Amino acid sequence: MAQSTETTDWVSRFADEVIEESERRAPGKPVVVASGLSPSGPIHLGNLREVMTPHLVADEIRRRGHQVRHLISWDDYDRFRKVPNGVEGVDGTWAEHIGKPLTSVPAPKGSAHPTWAEHFKAAMVEALAEMGVEFDGISQTEQYTSGVYREQILHAMRHRGDIDAILAQYRTKKDPAKKPQSQKPVDEAELEAAEGSGAAAEDDGSSGSAGYFPYKPFCGQCEKDLTTVTAYDDATTELSYTCTACGFAETVALNEFNRGKLVWKVDWPMRWAYEGVVFEPSGVDHSSPGSSFQVGGQIVGIFGGKQPIGPMYAFVGISGMAKMSSSKGGVPTPADALKIMEPQLLRWLYARRRPNQSFKIAFDQEIQRLYDEWDKLDAKVADGSALPADVAAHSRAVRTAAGELPRTPRPMPYRTLASVADITAGAEDQTLRILSELDPTDPLSSLDAVRPRLDKAEAWINTHVPADQRTIVRDEPDAELLKSLDEQAQGSLRLLLDGLADHWSLDGLTHLVYGVPKVQAGFPADATPKELPPEIKTAQRSFFALLYHLLVGRDTGPRLPTLLLAVGQDRVRGLLGE
Repeated sequence: MAQSTETTDWVSRFADEVIEESERRAPGKPVVVASGLSPSGPIHLGNLREVMTPHLVADEIRRRGHQVRHLISWDDYDRFRKVPNGVEGVDGTWAEHIGKPLTSVPAPKGSAHPTWAEHFKAAMVEALAEMGVEFDGISQTEQYTSGVYREQILHAMRHRGDIDAILAQYRTKKDPAKKPQSQKPVDEAELEAAEGSGAAAEDDGSSGSAGYFPYKPFCGQCEKDLTTVTAYDDATTELSYTCTACGFAETVALNEFNRGKLVWKVDWPMRWAYEGVVFEPSGVDHSSPGSSFQVGGQIVGIFGGKQPIGPMYAFVGISGMAKMSSSKGGVPTPADALKIMEPQLLRWLYARRRPNQSFKIAFDQEIQRLYDEWDKLDAKVADGSALPADVAAHSRAVRTAAGELPRTPRPMPYRTLASVADITAGAEDQTLRILSELDPTDPLSSLDAVRPRLDKAEAWINTHVPADQRTIVRDEPDAELLKSLDEQAQGSLRLLLDGLADHWSLDGLTHLVYGVPKVQAGFPADATPKELPPEIKTAQRSFFALLYHLLVGRDTGPRLPTLLLAVGQDRVRGLLGE
């Protein structure tokens, strides 16, 4: 299919490569792209890049009419490594489960799910559905315990010497996870992202008196992986192990035994070969020399496969993170983001940046600027003035090959909706009154027209704006301040009050509040900044500060036109001393 100018972006370039590579490796078969997620705790926005990068590429391939499978491997047979901080319903007693498979660890108290893995997997599955991400999920617990990988395990054990020789090249090198002193330190969010991706384990097996083994059994008594293989017979597949946690020991036939797994650095390339993965990105934690992606590229050949193509992706930062960390104990999840932003905006943040470019997701005031930027792009795409790469990123945000994502029918500015939600404290009748007055020529008849954006803005106000920054309108006029005003200030209030009735709309009040200081200085209300002396800006700032003090008792607040509409004309008149 010919490329249009709309799709000349990073996603299309990868799609070209992946289709070509897939045809070379497996002609006529569906293209296979993959992601891996470990439900060892909340799956956060850093991990989401592991999914969104192949999702966007897979979706582009699907749009071109090719069959494609996006696999998400749930690494739920990984060991439970530590008890994460700040998870509701979890206390120190969960430490007794360290070393067990994630599917053998109980879910947090109060969870609707049977296991730790299912609890954290469910939140991600729900978020991906809202974002329109189509995938085939694979539980590694099911794969291993049902014997799907039995032949691959036996093959790895037969070729343990070859695997050990590859790994030995890197064992004397510095731990890739430890950064040299001279390098820029990794921030807390990046460390959490590395841990959540499975990289922290970076396990390559163990060598003991019996030699090297790329396989670890889970103990038959305590279920933990604190086991050591003490003997293995290639002919009979008899494997003996002891558990250092509880002292249990047994001998099993590996050709019938399903309670164990290949170590990570062998497990990952085995799956590339087994699934025929053509494209899989990897985080920086997996991509340094000696780490799993690099070593896997050599080990995959032992299983008769090839390493996938795919970029190294950069970490995702969070603005407003510190505020969340103290209460949540970790990096925000896709579900957290989707409470305060529409899925289109979240998709766009991942689509518009190349995988090797880092970016931030806003949970603070910056979300308002991001929404302004998104709405401007939306308008440019609609009128045909957007650049091709921006059109492509927008298209990938608002739709998938399956169709358009549900969207807010009438997307009013996020900052306006947030201001209204702040002032009304969620009262629907007041919210509808204010929003219907924003544009009297096209009044809003129902809040459904501004949902879900209104709900997201309201959630942001309620969960991410500190109490001391919330807007509380005065109950009574500030008589003392009104009495102290000089003639200039009194005149500015009179000009505003005289114009309220004729300017009672968002655009009208914007014109009015910015125009009052101009008119007082002898200029037309519609004079442009170029036609005005610099002191007019100073006069505007003073006038705005006076209005904020009289209305909400602070120097600042929501945009004044929105605030005036929210307070209502009669109440504004009363608070301004009329």
